[in-house]
Amino acid sequence: MRGLTEQKQSASGRERLPSGGSEFLGLLADLLRRPRRGERKLPLIWLVRADGAPDLISLLRRILGRGQRRRIPHAVLEASARSARQPDPVPLRSSPTARQPAHTTRDGGPTPSADSPPTAGGPTAGTDLAIALRQVYRQLSLEAFGGERLRFRHYPLADWLLHQTPTDESDTGEHRRDLVRRLRDRRGRRPADETTDGGPAGGDDAGATVYQFVFWLVRRAIPSIVFRVAISGRVPLLGSHYRWFMRQQYLAPRQSVSFLGFAERLTAGWRDAEQPDQVHKLLVHAFLEDLRQAYRRRFWRPGSWRRTAYPILLVDGVRPGDPGHTLVRLVNDVRNETGRNDPLLVLVTATAAPPELPEAYPLVDAEEAYDEWADVLPETRRLRRAGAWLIVLALGDPSDGSEPRGGTHHFSPPPPPWWSRRFLPAAISLLLLAGAVTWVDSRWSVDCHPAAVPGVAVSVEMVDGECVGYSDSARHVFNRDPGQDRLRAIQRRIFAQNTAAEQVWERSDRRRPFLTLVYLGTLTGNRTRADEESYVSEREELEGMATAQYALLQESAGADGAALLRVVVANGGHQMRHAGRAVAMLADLARDDPTVLGVVGLVDSRTSTALALRELNRIGLPAIAPTLSADGMDANSDLYLQISAPNRDQVAMIDEYARQVLRVDEARVYYTTGEYSSLTEDLYVGTMLTGLRQRFGDRLARAEEWRTGQRLTDNCGYSGLLLFTGRWSEFDGFLRALKECGANPPRHLVANDSANRYMANPGLRASAPGNLPVTYVSKAGLASCASLHAARDRRDDVRGGFLTWIQADGLLDVPRCRDGVNAPVGERVSLAYDAATMMVRAVEGLAARLRHADPRQRWNPRAVNPIGVHTEVLRQNAAQGFPGVAGPIRFAPDSGEPVAKRISLLRVARVPDVATAPVEVFHCGLDGVSPDQRCRPV
Repeated sequence: MRGLTEQKQSASGRERLPSGGSEFLGLLADLLRRPRRGERKLPLIWLVRADGAPDLISLLRRILGRGQRRRIPHAVLEASARSARQPDPVPLRSSPTARQPAHTTRDGGPTPSADSPPTAGGPTAGTDLAIALRQVYRQLSLEAFGGERLRFRHYPLADWLLHQTPTDESDTGEHRRDLVRRLRDRRGRRPADETTDGGPAGGDDAGATVYQFVFWLVRRAIPSIVFRVAISGRVPLLGSHYRWFMRQQYLAPRQSVSFLGFAERLTAGWRDAEQPDQVHKLLVHAFLEDLRQAYRRRFWRPGSWRRTAYPILLVDGVRPGDPGHTLVRLVNDVRNETGRNDPLLVLVTATAAPPELPEAYPLVDAEEAYDEWADVLPETRRLRRAGAWLIVLALGDPSDGSEPRGGTHHFSPPPPPWWSRRFLPAAISLLLLAGAVTWVDSRWSVDCHPAAVPGVAVSVEMVDGECVGYSDSARHVFNRDPGQDRLRAIQRRIFAQNTAAEQVWERSDRRRPFLTLVYLGTLTGNRTRADEESYVSEREELEGMATAQYALLQESAGADGAALLRVVVANGGHQMRHAGRAVAMLADLARDDPTVLGVVGLVDSRTSTALALRELNRIGLPAIAPTLSADGMDANSDLYLQISAPNRDQVAMIDEYARQVLRVDEARVYYTTGEYSSLTEDLYVGTMLTGLRQRFGDRLARAEEWRTGQRLTDNCGYSGLLLFTGRWSEFDGFLRALKECGANPPRHLVANDSANRYMANPGLRASAPGNLPVTYVSKAGLASCASLHAARDRRDDVRGGFLTWIQADGLLDVPRCRDGVNAPVGERVSLAYDAATMMVRAVEGLAARLRHADPRQRWNPRAVNPIGVHTEVLRQNAAQGFPGVAGPIRFAPDSGEPVAKRISLLRVARVPDVATAPVEVFHCGLDGVSPDQRCRPV
């Protein structure tokens, strides 16, 4: 930043300065330069002027008055001047008959009367201190220095109060009311058409009366209420200058209960009992406080950063004891007693040194004097020395050792920082607005923004940083995380097929049954890398829904009995924590859309899921869970149907595997519940542990929670059953902990079906340790590529048709089970396909009975309801069961859990080897071919 600079004038402007004059002007230039950081402590400089010494005040006035644009704020008091007519001063200790001035300044301070000394000359030596301060205030508050004007709030109010006289000294109540009215009206005179009591002026007609009342309300009543609140000091954003008077230290303001009481003590007649010196200090303190606030740097006030030069007060012709000397003394005392600095530099010329500091430095030693003063200032101000802030310099005769100068000095403020320029707030506002629009567009319009478009069902909102709600259109696709392209792609595929289903329905003259199923899953909240797919299971379930939807679209145009499926994708948040909010939004959708007949998904068996099931039961929507398996989940809803075998079947299979194949009598169990969860909240892990304890009994040697970082070296070489029954999210860390075993891993590591989500993620498996084989539970062993090909060879239409759909071009981003393509089906694709197809078959059965008389009549969505569809599912199931791709589904008469549902144990020799398909080694339940449902090795 360019500082205060010196420039030479032409030769005609040559002047002679005393010895040290140039250095002194350089010191002033440095003192007036405001640092970029922090503030400088400014002294009170007292120049002792000998006879014949140059008039530095006049010289500085000319220097400071120059400048085309920006100038240093300055004020001049000439104490030696005498006016032609001596005015009657307005004393600080006014008599009871003193009257307030007739006019006020723009800031509310009184204007000097016509008898005051001329402005150019300033106050004379005998002028009262209040008049002198008022003169300084008027000069500094002018907008005449090329920058923003210095605004005063505290000093004008204090000075105004000193000039208020009571109307009736005998009536203190009337005096208080009169003072309140004057304070309220201080910035403007009362309208002439208002009555004395502030009410509206009378009118002859009702319209005029109403008009006057409204005018009075806006002009008087509301401002009066705001004023009362402001002077109370109880509202932080109102009346800060009133609070300042009650918190400063002069005249003991705490002895007054309120600001009005303190203000009353300052008025004429009432302040006779106060110490005059305390009144003087209050005035000076208020004046300096206004300067402090004007120069206080705040990032939201760029104008304060544009003040790059301190103001200077020049006082000429001071004699000890006169108002000029009193002003210097009061500034010194206020700085000492308040402990606060201010941005005012005071330069005084006098014929004698002040009594507080009688010894003067030669002018040539000005810089040395300043350095010594700065060194001792902390000590002298702490001791409250009378001359703590004074620097006294002797100004000699220029003929005695004078130095010629080629010209005078030109002072100009340094330019303000670029970021404080006036254009910057507008530029920053535009940038912030543009940034906000960009952020909102990227964060909300794409990721979580309702689509106000007719015919589109999108309702989403942010809940704890996750986008919760539902969508049936590509206008909103859940999850914007990097690496989740396949999840977004299958959503877009479903939405495109929604449009196609509606078009086919319209072309069929709305004869085909049309239903909507909602997929509710955990589509956000997982921690993930940019190259990692973290929602494999959710993506697979959506692929199953899309496959069921695609299969129906392939029916011929004349198949009026074949239903059409629309899928709404809904997000319940991480670990289904916000499933309750999502279900509440789905309730509104089901109320408005009669085609909504059920909810598929729900993903995790947790207490939040159980609550969602209860809410779905309350609103009458069936819930079909492809993978939930916690025991007793059906107790939460009478409309609940479960596709997978419950945990007790899984526990029984693991026990039989340990007995028949491993032939071990001991087991160690480790469990986890996922991030920010507990065993109480995790129903899946909790019911599995309960089942293991009941089934294994004394053979269960250990059952404890495993935490990330916990070592497992005591399991190296363990010959019993080592069982992981936790959540897939911690399975990777569990395997890494066993990596320490090296060539001596546990012999029989078995994991529950949650590990399927880990095994389906090639990115996670690629970095897993390869020193131990893993056997894990599968709920869809019959839907592997090998099993599906074998089923098609034996002309199994259900599994053969499913294989055809997942091999089709344009459905799944990676077609499955094609020759030469190593793309497994996915554990959950067939389970979700079975869930959706089971609901579709129920609707088709209802439609056939409803339209048996006229199969070509239009489909009325209100002809069926969700509870009726659930009942039809149970009716069809009771007759012959449902031939699912992942195995036959048959429900118990009093439960929504399947009976003898097929489950398997799959084994991989090396976890990182994703190219090798797992091998089925054990299974239980029906396969749809053989009636044998016993647990047995493959």
